[in-house]
Amino acid sequence: MKPVLTIDKLIDAACQFCNIESRENHTELIGVTDGKAVGTYVEHKFQHFLKERYTVCIGSSAKGIDLPGDDIQTDIKVTSITQPQSSCPFKNARQKIFGLGYNLLVFVYDKHDTRNSCTLHFTHCTFIYKERTADFTITKRLREMINDGANKEDIIGFLQDKGVPGDEIVYNDLADEILNSTPVQGYLTISNALQWRLQYARVIELNNRVQGVINYEW
Repeated sequence: MKPVLTIDKLIDAACQFCNIESRENHTELIGVTDGKAVGTYVEHKFQHFLKERYTVCIGSSAKGIDLPGDDIQTDIKVTSITQPQSSCPFKNARQKIFGLGYNLLVFVYDKHDTRNSCTLHFTHCTFIYKERTADFTITKRLREMINDGANKEDIIGFLQDKGVPGDEIVYNDLADEILNSTPVQGYLTISNALQWRLQYARVIELNNRVQGVINYEW
């Protein structure tokens, strides 16, 4: 019987996968410039890699996160080193301040094609615990404001100035929650759009200096 997947085993498997796939010739991707197509290819290969080795619950990226098991709760993101970013579904403004609500496993690749070959050199593999998936700048400033004695009106004004999605009711509820529970410092850059736009440059450069963000680099 296959062992049950755990977070530690998931991170180990991701590193193994990067080492193996960096040596492969990915002929299916020769000439492919669509980052979404490359990402889907890598995600499916990694899911297959996991299923061969572990008892694991695989989700649907169209319906939710990729690895929805109660003990895993992790979404897989694949991005090019030239612009390390991806999108994820917008649920509510709270995600920007208190995190996405699930972990992220980020594969960063450098793609090179010739007429007969395609190499995906995985330059970074980063696991971001859900507690660290909020926006860096917003959580940093909110933490500073709370330390400086900010009140509810100060918090609401800041949220409005930063363009956090929401109306007066949302801002009121968020301000109460922020004052009752100081946000943990996040390390993503989350841009407003129809979907959240997640940018990973900061997290892949942390080099294991922050608890809750695990970095591997090749």
